[in-house]
Amino acid sequence: MIENLPFYLSLVIAIVLLIMLANKIKVAYPVVLVIAGLLMSFIPELPVLHIDPEIIFYIFLPPLLYEAAWSISWKELWRWRRIISSFAFVVVFLTALSVAFFANYFIPGFSLALGFLLGGIVSPPDAVSANAILKFVKVPKSMSSILEGESLLNDASSLIIVQFALLAVGTGQFIWYDAATNFGWMLIGGVGIGLLVGYIFMKAHKYLPTDTNMDIILTLVAPFMMYIAAEEVHSSGVLAVVSGGLLLSNKRHSFLSSSSRLRGINVWQSLVFLLNGLVFLLIGLDLPEITSGLEGVSISVAIGYGLLVTAVLILVRILAAYGAILVTLVMRNFIQVAQYENPGYKTPLIMGWSGMRGVVSLAAALLIPVSINGHPFPQRNLILFITFIVILTTLLLQGLTLPYLIKKMKIKSFITYLPDEEANQHIRTGLAKHTIQHLNEHYSTQFQQNKVLQQIAVKWDENMTSDADLEIPNDIKFIYLELLNEQRQWLLAKNKEDQNFDEDIIRKHLYKIDLEEEKLRFF
Repeated sequence: MIENLPFYLSLVIAIVLLIMLANKIKVAYPVVLVIAGLLMSFIPELPVLHIDPEIIFYIFLPPLLYEAAWSISWKELWRWRRIISSFAFVVVFLTALSVAFFANYFIPGFSLALGFLLGGIVSPPDAVSANAILKFVKVPKSMSSILEGESLLNDASSLIIVQFALLAVGTGQFIWYDAATNFGWMLIGGVGIGLLVGYIFMKAHKYLPTDTNMDIILTLVAPFMMYIAAEEVHSSGVLAVVSGGLLLSNKRHSFLSSSSRLRGINVWQSLVFLLNGLVFLLIGLDLPEITSGLEGVSISVAIGYGLLVTAVLILVRILAAYGAILVTLVMRNFIQVAQYENPGYKTPLIMGWSGMRGVVSLAAALLIPVSINGHPFPQRNLILFITFIVILTTLLLQGLTLPYLIKKMKIKSFITYLPDEEANQHIRTGLAKHTIQHLNEHYSTQFQQNKVLQQIAVKWDENMTSDADLEIPNDIKFIYLELLNEQRQWLLAKNKEDQNFDEDIIRKHLYKIDLEEEKLRFF
């Protein structure tokens, strides 16, 4: 381990340089990193890397899921809950089932159980790939929210399928009522444990005498505790991290100080940047290990199987996207749904094409034991190789063409928010009125007598357009801090009650208030 430390450090530097290159040539960095990893794997005398699936699931996955849960808009997640749930659970199951029948029919030696195992492994699209690609093109908020929400949940559903398929292969039978009971426990137990652990951490932040450094450390520990606690009782660690992360994200302003929120953002952005870079580079670097175990079938034939499975995945996802829209259009006649108009053929096509696979699929394939019941696990190496081909093909084919497709289609949003400029002006005006009203109601005497408070009122009355810093005496600072907190509460209530505002706009104004509060502590 120590002798390879310079190599690992050089990988980190390579990741930074490669992402710089990806930004320069405007290509999603997962694509560049996987290609670079493939090329590096052919370098002679390079240390052979072994991806331990437990490292992926216990070290990489919890913080990546937790950060995604903190970043996503709860408002958008709830608005699109039906279509997100259908993609994250129903579509994943249908995809796994389709791959199972295809593999059983076309790939020699594949039983339905093995095909279902392969389907569960390759069914979940990768969130990081889609998000990295969407950075280079403008897509409607509705679409990006659905893709982000789906990616938070589909890993859990696919890993549940993998566990049941492994059990079926090992025992040679599938007892549906046992599977249904276990499935229910994994869902309910995962969500419940995540909420419980999240609640405990929230109270720890709120009532223990923590400072900014301690708060950040607790946020770093939280996702691992959620994941491990859920896995120890055989429920879903993924759902535990997602549910706990959503709880803490939604309540962050009630238990974290402005300093902890501001500094925590920087820490988490750097950590996730490094973890994402490592997982995609490792995919390419793992090629020698994957090909070395391929026996009994030629590489060309195995590549062909991988390409055919990829085609099945793409086709099923596109058909499922159109099916989901069709079901929504029918069901809106009976229940209230978020979508009110026909999105046409473009949106489902883009949704279907946004199905790049990533490191979770590779780690799930590596979870397959080498032997079972004293015999080699059937088709293990071929499943691993097909998974690698699926990841590589979807990243290169869909990852490189998705930006062009999005630009060509010019999709319109399902939901029309206020334009950013109009929304910002509305928020600034509302904050100004609310602040001055609060001053008049609670500090009328000081407001009439103190020039600093009058200057503050003028600043807000000008709709926050003045960036001039005010010299605020210590005896007035507590009033100003209360005003900032009032503005924060007004924004949070506005976001909850008014559906015309994109939550990203609200978060930008909350961030500005945190900056103002932090600045007040130093001046």
